[in-house]
Amino acid sequence: MISANQLRAARALLNIDQRQTAELADLSVPTIQRMEASDGVIRGNVDSLMKLVSALENAGIELINPDGQSLAGGRGVRLKEHVTKPKMKNIKQTKPSSSRTLERAR
Repeated sequence: MISANQLRAARALLNIDQRQTAELADLSVPTIQRMEASDGVIRGNVDSLMKLVSALENAGIELINPDGQSLAGGRGVRLKEHVTKPKMKNIKQTKPSSSRTLERAR
């Protein structure tokens, strides 16, 4: 499926942190942290793994399995061509207060 090393490498290729990865895959940050702390292939909830793999693929990551086409064999990741930074979901931000609102509050 996907190894902890592949996950870390995929994040590095996308230049995103664990929080952004969690947001991209609709998972929690502790879930991503547990996945990255795994030894070898990530084991866990199948739904979470599928969300993660799907999010990485949609962001432009190609996971290379041990039997995949490679000169040396083994697992790996590569960035698909023409990939831009993955789009994060919109997070509600607090509206900055206008000076009028601040004046009324005083």
